[in-house]
Amino acid sequence: MALSSSSPSPSPAKGVLITVPALILAASAAAVFFFFLLSSLSSCDCPSALATVRVPVPDGAADVSVAERISPSMEDVEWVKDQIRINGLRMQDNVLRKGINPRTRAQQLQDLLNFKGISHYEGAESENHTALPCPGELLVEEHHSNYGEPWAGGRDVFEFLAESSHLRPSSRVLEIGCGTLRVGLHFIRYLQPEHYHCLERDELSLMAAFRYELPSQGLLHKRPLIVRGEDMEFSKFGSGVVYDLIYASAVFLHMPDKLVWIGLERLASKVKPHDGRIFVSHNVKFCSRLGGEECTKRLSSLGLEYLGKRTHDSLLFNHYEIWFEFRRFKA
Repeated sequence: MALSSSSPSPSPAKGVLITVPALILAASAAAVFFFFLLSSLSSCDCPSALATVRVPVPDGAADVSVAERISPSMEDVEWVKDQIRINGLRMQDNVLRKGINPRTRAQQLQDLLNFKGISHYEGAESENHTALPCPGELLVEEHHSNYGEPWAGGRDVFEFLAESSHLRPSSRVLEIGCGTLRVGLHFIRYLQPEHYHCLERDELSLMAAFRYELPSQGLLHKRPLIVRGEDMEFSKFGSGVVYDLIYASAVFLHMPDKLVWIGLERLASKVKPHDGRIFVSHNVKFCSRLGGEECTKRLSSLGLEYLGKRTHDSLLFNHYEIWFEFRRFKA
């Protein structure tokens, strides 16, 4: 039997028949993968290339964040009322009870002089452990009763003036007659270091400010410029400084009209034009005694304009305060 002369057919190229469906399957899988990938990216909270990034700003740099609210909101007030209600609190007589021995300021001072506190050093050691010894009269806060109204009213004044003047931490403030810093403490805490200035004539008030209030409130690092002086002399604050706010609380009514006008003449160039404000509390008899037209003319000669009378209420007690607002209308 003759053998067949036909040669065997060549084998197909390796992988050709199996890669076609494989490629189709791979392409389908890739399409599904990219579909879910894009879907997940579209719902991602990742920042986009144009997202705003908050960068820490060193002290002294311009403010870039939204200004923090200064006065409490109604929600804040309701929250604290709720805490009192939830805890079932009622005002009680402040009498002797476990762990609490109520003392008047006079009694506290006498205790301090007699017993020097619960624990204390004796002899030579008594001078080696207190960096800034404070007089007992200041430690018991007798100076908090110097104002004819509660110490807490200082916060009310700060909130009103800061919000009315649209202050920011980078603003500069001058107070005429800051006393023991009933109001000034809040400005010092809010403003950047060295941005609060004050002119005060009373020595005991200044001692209370430097020896007790600033150290006890942790504000020494703010370096406020507080100067002892009178007669409306502002040269020690520097010739180039311009303020966003200048205010005098219950000060001008104790001065002769002539001295008040001298002060305004010196202050007019120190308040920022247009946006800066001067606030004077209680009354402006130094002006009204001249008569409306003459007062306006005299203010105008200094580049100042009267904007009107404002009032604000107290958060904690039944009290309102009257303020008169001025601005510098020309550079």
